[in-house]
Amino acid sequence: MIQTIAVCGAGTMGAGIAQVASQSGFKTILLEINESVLSKAKAQIEKNWQVAFDKQKMTAAEIEQARNLLSFTSEVMDCKADLIIEAIIEKLAIKQSLFKQLAELNGEQCIIASNTSSLSITQIAAGLPFPGRIAGMHFFNPAHLMKLVEVISGAATDEQTVESLIQVCKRMNKTVVLVKDAPGFIVNRVARHYYVESLKIAEEGMSDLKLIDALCENAGFKMGPFKLMDMIGNDINYAVTESLFNAFHQDAKFRPNRIQQQKVLAGHLGKKTGKGFYDYFN
Repeated sequence: MIQTIAVCGAGTMGAGIAQVASQSGFKTILLEINESVLSKAKAQIEKNWQVAFDKQKMTAAEIEQARNLLSFTSEVMDCKADLIIEAIIEKLAIKQSLFKQLAELNGEQCIIASNTSSLSITQIAAGLPFPGRIAGMHFFNPAHLMKLVEVISGAATDEQTVESLIQVCKRMNKTVVLVKDAPGFIVNRVARHYYVESLKIAEEGMSDLKLIDALCENAGFKMGPFKLMDMIGNDINYAVTESLFNAFHQDAKFRPNRIQQQKVLAGHLGKKTGKGFYDYFN
């Protein structure tokens, strides 16, 4: 039975997942080796709780209970848990190195799940100890609000691992979609064209990005593509597009766009840097 969850990576996704885990009654450890990122995550979680309190979504007692269940660390050795959810950079070698450390630290009973949005779970698990205990657990941004979670089985993932992750998601009050390992899984494969086609329209000068966002929102989307890319992070969004482009053997419909590439090269990553397709400086 899963009682303790460790989340590795305190970026936007990792912090949100840790918040959800603690609110759901799990003892939660949030790992981040960068102290400034860890401090920012603490502040963001507290801000989210204040908003939830102000909107009467959580009581003061519920917030205090969640706060008491959540701890922060910059040491990998502190990540001893029943379930570990990885939410670090989308680099296969770095993920595999971390997974190996975590598997050796925790042993065969621990489940290690990746929040990757594009990398192959089968490939991540290859050559690692206990591949049957490795799966995908893909949350969506913002994790503390979005209900959907994709649970992904790699080639070696065993059925009990999947069932355990389903139960965790249910306890978190999430909607689970079971997915077989494939490039982009379901949501990112479908949604990729929302970004790619919008970037093509802007690149071809058919319309400016503000109008594209406004039209998409007017058509029923909660957020326009350029606003959404800024919220996700242009570096992450661009990396996912590159990953799908290569996974589908350079299929033109997944081709990364030079406009977003320029944003990444300039360090204009979106809300987290204060500038992306829009400016967010105070």
